[in-house]
Amino acid sequence: MASVPAVSLRRLLSHKRLFQAVQQVPKQETVQPYNDWPNDIGFNTAYEERTPVELEVKGHIPSWAAGVLYRVGTGANEIDTEKGTKFRVNHWFDGHSVVHRFQIIASDNEDGSVRVVYNSRSTCDGLIEKIRKTGNREGMTFAAKYDPCTSYFKKTMSMFKSFRPAAEMKPNERTVPVTISVNPPGLPASGPRHASGIETLCSKTDANVLQLLDPETLEPVGIASQTILHPDLKGPMSCAHAKSDPVSGDVFNYNLEIGPTSTYRIFRVSASTGKTSILATFNTNAAYIHSFFLTQNYVILCVWNSYYTANGATILLNQNVMDSISDYDPSRPSRWYVVDRRSAEEGGQGVIATYDSDPFYCFHTVNAYEQPSADGEGVDIIADLDSYSNHNIMKRFFLENLYSTSPKAAKHADPADASTRAEYKRFRLPSIPSSATQTRQKAVLEFVGRAFDTPELPTINPSYVLRPHRYVYGIADTGKASFLDGLIKYDTKTKNAVFWSEHGQSAGEAIFIPREPGVSEDGEGEDDGVLLTVVLDGPAGRSYLLVLDAKTMKEAGRAEMKGAAGFGFHGTHVSARGSRGVGGELGRGLDF
Repeated sequence: MASVPAVSLRRLLSHKRLFQAVQQVPKQETVQPYNDWPNDIGFNTAYEERTPVELEVKGHIPSWAAGVLYRVGTGANEIDTEKGTKFRVNHWFDGHSVVHRFQIIASDNEDGSVRVVYNSRSTCDGLIEKIRKTGNREGMTFAAKYDPCTSYFKKTMSMFKSFRPAAEMKPNERTVPVTISVNPPGLPASGPRHASGIETLCSKTDANVLQLLDPETLEPVGIASQTILHPDLKGPMSCAHAKSDPVSGDVFNYNLEIGPTSTYRIFRVSASTGKTSILATFNTNAAYIHSFFLTQNYVILCVWNSYYTANGATILLNQNVMDSISDYDPSRPSRWYVVDRRSAEEGGQGVIATYDSDPFYCFHTVNAYEQPSADGEGVDIIADLDSYSNHNIMKRFFLENLYSTSPKAAKHADPADASTRAEYKRFRLPSIPSSATQTRQKAVLEFVGRAFDTPELPTINPSYVLRPHRYVYGIADTGKASFLDGLIKYDTKTKNAVFWSEHGQSAGEAIFIPREPGVSEDGEGEDDGVLLTVVLDGPAGRSYLLVLDAKTMKEAGRAEMKGAAGFGFHGTHVSARGSRGVGGELGRGLDF
């Protein structure tokens, strides 16, 4: 028998020992995503394209959808620090902001094809760098948890840092990740005028902060508070979803000043003059209010059941919004304040009337409009919104409940928990008085839609803002995934819903682009358009811009990205046709 060389024998024994050692190492168990629907990367992604890149287009994107789509999302939520620790964001609403820009360019080809050019940018690099150096994130958050060992002194000092003047902060030292506005009146230009007429781009959240971005590079170039609009707008809280008139472009919002008696100021910024007018000032319970209503003649602020403890004073101590909200009290009615849209100089009367309704909680309003009253002498206000039976939905948005690989995913995705699903509700405020009255009336609940048919992050055809609408579009949450599992088209006339859903595909807010702007004479053209949404392909680990036919909810085309866009909130589209994009001219209307 041939002898085995010594070197080969040693190598063989070495391989054997290595094999035995590998066998002794415990196997790392792979955590399977809930329902085999992966989404973790959508909550923690560092992907961005600061230099514009052209995306591969598949299918057909119509040339009349050309323009610029902006989307606000979140980025890396886990940061390695210089202290050797890992900082983690706890709640979806506290994500680090990233803004995405899709430029849809119509080609000259006879087939009506388009090109899609994409760029994106983290807009809070200064904040992330501070976290990297210190291991902490100071300042106001939505739901970050304070270390219970933190001293009262340190909390107090952090409180003052949270409300230091915006002028003392660098433009990239805040995360402002909720809504985005194009050419808002009253603010300075944030960059050179773009070919589409965009010269000011502004990110907003539910605090008194405005972040100005370059409309093309998306670089943060300025940060301000609402006092830049009017010195009385000094309260720390406001509304991420300001509203603007689709014809005049005037913008409306509220500012909440916290104190022993909390003060709401409803204001308007004129698009023609840039001047800001305080329309109404009134005192009532401080509450977390993310959106409100606008009609042709009125601003309607509904103070629903998300009241702050100690009239909001606990926000300053807790340094976050959610821990400062009182337990849900089903005995407290929601109160509606109807405000004259005219300023005092124009004969405005401030708060015209108040209405009470059964209690509910709400993130997003849908639309409001005026109708003749039954007596034929006045008007009623019709107001549609997404309603919750309590505010447990805020707790569901802790990231440990949303990650598909989290042990808590199945519990919170369970369709049996209807309290975290919205119901579509329509209210009527009857007989709006012609002059201010102290008499409180009752809001009438017209109908309630089914919970799992109700679209959240709701949008409509922008031509129907302040008008009667039929169709509403939004995200679906039916329990197929731990977080978002499709899109819904809801018909307010038939109360039926049509879904788009593909396994493993997590879609965001859907923005409607009409084929032809304007209101259809026969009422049949309201859904003649496409929906633009950014979708995470969970199994592939990357995202794409999806274009759906709004009539059929079938895919028309898509533009594929090279990485994963973080899950975010809202956006706006500016039409290349030079007339009305989402919400009207240069992005005005549904949301400012």
